[in-house]
Amino acid sequence: MSEQLTTSLESTSTAIGASNRQQMALERVSKTKPRGFWSSVVHRFFENKVSVAALCMTILILAFVLGAGLVSKYITGFTPSENHLADKLTPPFTNGYILGSDGNGRDVLTRLAYGGRASLMFAALSTVTILLIGGTLGAISGYFAGMYDTVIMRTVDVLLSLPTLTMLILISALYHPGIFMLSGFVALISWSGISRLVRAEVLRLKNQEFIEAARLTGGSNFRIIFRHLMPNVLPTIVVFASLVIPGLILLEATLSYLGLGVRVPTPSWGNMLQDSKQFFRSNWTLVFIPGFMIYLAVLSIYLVGSGLRDAIDPRLGK
Repeated sequence: MSEQLTTSLESTSTAIGASNRQQMALERVSKTKPRGFWSSVVHRFFENKVSVAALCMTILILAFVLGAGLVSKYITGFTPSENHLADKLTPPFTNGYILGSDGNGRDVLTRLAYGGRASLMFAALSTVTILLIGGTLGAISGYFAGMYDTVIMRTVDVLLSLPTLTMLILISALYHPGIFMLSGFVALISWSGISRLVRAEVLRLKNQEFIEAARLTGGSNFRIIFRHLMPNVLPTIVVFASLVIPGLILLEATLSYLGLGVRVPTPSWGNMLQDSKQFFRSNWTLVFIPGFMIYLAVLSIYLVGSGLRDAIDPRLGK
């Protein structure tokens, strides 16, 4: 009898202990603050080791490019336009030239830093302008529909039918634009992609309950579009921007290599390739170094964008 009583008491205490542990666990879960959308995105992004490594590389490239003045003053001691013809085609790590000198005796490392500034500035300016034009027109097209949608979407169809590179070559040959003008031309013929994405998102969201509530409270169309709709379209815009920048870097390199982009003596990675192609057999590093920087920058930014896309919508990574 006593053994049965002891066994019953032990099982009862075990059950009570398990119940208490379960209750404490539930209390801890209830006190835990749920992650917001962007917190969850950041958490998922940093779980992707490849994207994190690409982000670190992108930060290093940006630091190198933005610190071009420091590289010139404290590391190389040369300006990007300073030339010493007696030292032309100097191999790397010779006579104080860390990455060698080009065919005009200019320091390659200094020009690489300043050239990256030009290439990335072109990509950034083009991206911002594309987002402003395409995002605004896409939101107007999706929200108002009707005539606005018809006109904007037919314009998009026309732009998509144009050969972009051919148009840019023609414009560059006629007007010889600088970085700012060239990025503006690129944006004017390249905003169609983001406009279609934004339009699709606005069409999906504009009949949601929170938009109807904003209308009932007297919100203007401008306020509804830019205060309620666009913040919900922001993830799509962020992913688009991170994936379009690598293409714009390659576009600048292509135009500059053809002599139609950033003009000498202003250095860019593209025109550094163009200047060095004649020395490929005698000094291959002049071609390899700017080409490798283009490859590294494009790959790193693309992997960051790909990781960001998978973090915002995990289903895409499966």
